[in-house]
Amino acid sequence: MSMVGIIGLLLAIAILIFGAYKGLGALPLTMIAALVAIVFNGIPLWEGFATHYMAGYTSAYMSYFLMFACSALYAKLMDESGCATAIGYKFIDWFGRKNIMLVTILIVSVLTYGGVSLFVVVYAVAPIMFLLFKEANLPRHLTMACLIVGSATYTMTTLPGTPQLTNVVPTEYLGTTMTAAPVLSIICTVAIFALCLLYCTWAKNRAVARGEVWSYPDNVDPALFEIKDRSLLPPAWKAFLPIVVLLLVIIVGGRFVSNSTMLATCAMLLGAVLTYVLNFPKFKGKDWKALLGDGLGGGISGIGGLAAVLAFGTVVQNSGAFQDIVDWVLNLDMNPYVRGVFATSVFSGITGSSSGGLRLMYQSLADTFISSGCNLEILHRLTSIAAGGLDTLPHSPGLFLMFSVLGLNHKNAYRHVFACSVAIPVIVVVVATAICVFAGI
Repeated sequence: MSMVGIIGLLLAIAILIFGAYKGLGALPLTMIAALVAIVFNGIPLWEGFATHYMAGYTSAYMSYFLMFACSALYAKLMDESGCATAIGYKFIDWFGRKNIMLVTILIVSVLTYGGVSLFVVVYAVAPIMFLLFKEANLPRHLTMACLIVGSATYTMTTLPGTPQLTNVVPTEYLGTTMTAAPVLSIICTVAIFALCLLYCTWAKNRAVARGEVWSYPDNVDPALFEIKDRSLLPPAWKAFLPIVVLLLVIIVGGRFVSNSTMLATCAMLLGAVLTYVLNFPKFKGKDWKALLGDGLGGGISGIGGLAAVLAFGTVVQNSGAFQDIVDWVLNLDMNPYVRGVFATSVFSGITGSSSGGLRLMYQSLADTFISSGCNLEILHRLTSIAAGGLDTLPHSPGLFLMFSVLGLNHKNAYRHVFACSVAIPVIVVVVATAICVFAGI
């Protein structure tokens, strides 16, 4: 194992973490970190950037640009029509201002459990969260806690049948189903939800005690949320219908269309068209060219940070040190459950991707697990939960997108991510794995 290369990778990740907290943009930050990884691993400089870095960068646009553009357009039309504001007020009517954080978590959970990916859901819920948190006068950084709990914890890894990739990948290698180990799944879901809700309640009370209040992101027009006469807002059914249709397209279409990115793109585009048609009078007199330009253009700003972090990840995966780490982990002699959880955690942490870490692990170990005689359904569930832990370290691509849309950064909001999407899932999977091993399940 090349210790120089390993040190280079660790130093590169440390630079990402430090730079993110200092507010350095994703592009210059990942280029500096990539340079360190390239130099320490002896990769030719031009090959490292022109081949590996750019392959990762352009892959993000090739894979996700249309989805991001349509998602941003949908969110823009929901804003401008007043639909997002109408939805927010309706939830306030139903649940009251005191339960805003719980309500927000449930909204995000319903969307992601319904099939909306975390890369898309932030566009759909951000305007709604802004209205809810403004009405409750809670600081904006708490929106990140609700978003991460509802999108990147139990609906991604533990709820039986969740269509998120982290639950789908194990089925491709183990022959299990998406409802694998339902009893263990439900127990872990309850544990993660309860612990996250406790943290969110503590964080809210602490923020209120410190006198923190709501503030809008710099790129958001407060006038869209300052509604003095609610009768001017669209009727509730017009506001909710595009979301319902969007979810139905994703859920029902998922049974017939295997390309989830294409499905999400079409669903978001349909949601945007429906929002416009149902609320046509609201758009009269508005500059349609500006709406279309700003809406679709929002996808470019959103995907930029994701592309840069994926570019860095591609450099890492093409380094000799990364392969050394893979070989070391795969040669460890452990209980199958412990081995699966440990390997998944390491790979997900390095790549900053839950599904990426799982694929890498199962590509190398699936046959070993199948021949070991262990309960494959239990293994499926434990590795899925493990993938949803270290995948959200500060260099995770999804975080850069979420922070960008919410007008936040690592310095003022990452602590919520670490508590809810790193610490709590890790604790739950360690305890669950220990019980399964010692009980001989």
